[in-house]
Amino acid sequence: MKTIGLIGGMSFESTALYYRLINEEVRRRLGGLHSAQIAMISVDFHEIEHYQHNGDWLSAGRVLAKAGQSLERAGADFLVLCTNTMHRVADFIESAASIPLLHIADATAEEIRRHEISRVGLLGTAFTMEEAFYKERMTEKFAIDVLTPDAVDRAIVHRVIYEELCRGIVDNESRTEYLRIIEDLAQRGAEGVIEGCTEIVMLVEEQHTNMRLFDTTAIHAMAAVDASLGES
Repeated sequence: MKTIGLIGGMSFESTALYYRLINEEVRRRLGGLHSAQIAMISVDFHEIEHYQHNGDWLSAGRVLAKAGQSLERAGADFLVLCTNTMHRVADFIESAASIPLLHIADATAEEIRRHEISRVGLLGTAFTMEEAFYKERMTEKFAIDVLTPDAVDRAIVHRVIYEELCRGIVDNESRTEYLRIIEDLAQRGAEGVIEGCTEIVMLVEEQHTNMRLFDTTAIHAMAAVDASLGES
C-alpha cells in the first residue's frame, strides 16, 4: 500500500469527507481492520482565502508547495490536493515536489468519459467556473465540453460555497437555487453536472435531482485509493 499525501483544510469540511471516504474504501476493498496509509497537512483556509480573493496566487502556491514538500519528507508516495479551486496552483506543487500530484480534474474527466458523456455543466467557486485552468484542461486533454452558469448564477454558487458550505451550513433555500441552476444547465445541453467544489456534495446529492452528478470529492478520493493500492 502506498502512502497518500493529503493537502487539506480548504475547507476542513470537505477534507474530513476525503479522510472518511478513503479509509472506508480501503477497508471495503481489503477487509478486516485495514485502513489507509495517509500523511496529511491541513492548512489554515483563512490565509488561503485571503490570497484567493486578492488574486495573490503566487503566495497561495508557495504555501501549498511547502505543504507538498513536507508530505514528501513525511513519506508520502503521491499527493492529493483536497480542493478543486486550488488546482489553480497545481504547477507550483508539482514543481516543488518530486512525487506525483493526482489531479482532480483528470480523475473527474476520466469518470465522465467512462459514462460516455461529452458535455457537462460545472459548478464551483468563481475561480473554477471562470478561469481556464480547470475547463481548458478537460477540453484539451479529454475533449469534454464544459458549460457554466450565467454571471448572476455563478455569483450565487460562489456565495453559497464561501458563506455557507465552508462554514458547515446546509440551507434548503440554497439547495433550491442550486437545483434551479442545474436544471438550467440541463436545458442548455449538459448531460451531467460536475460538483466542482468539494463542499457542494454537502448540499446537492443524487437524491435531489435526476441529473447525473459528478461528485469530485468522492471521485478524487476513489482515485487516491486506486493509486495507493495499485489498482486502475
